[in-house]
Amino acid sequence: MFAERLNKTRKEKHITAQQMADILHTGIRNYRKYESGDAKPTLETLVQIADYLDVSADYLLCRDEWIKRKEEKNSGTPAL
Repeated sequence: MFAERLNKTRKEKHITAQQMADILHTGIRNYRKYESGDAKPTLETLVQIADYLDVSADYLLCRDEWIKRKEEKNSGTPAL
């Protein structure tokens, strides 16, 4: 899920894969591995990616839905 969310978010922000690789000080092949799911970024790199894309790390890791479901369960009412 991370790979798909990363790719989708990058494209929505009109940022190229090469620009992301440059921001992260890595090669395009290494960055593409993140988007293909063949590699996972380090925690430090994950934070850099989230900051540059202006989203939370939870969003990139698809934990936003988990958090939302947990809040709904704990409150007994659907979150808006």
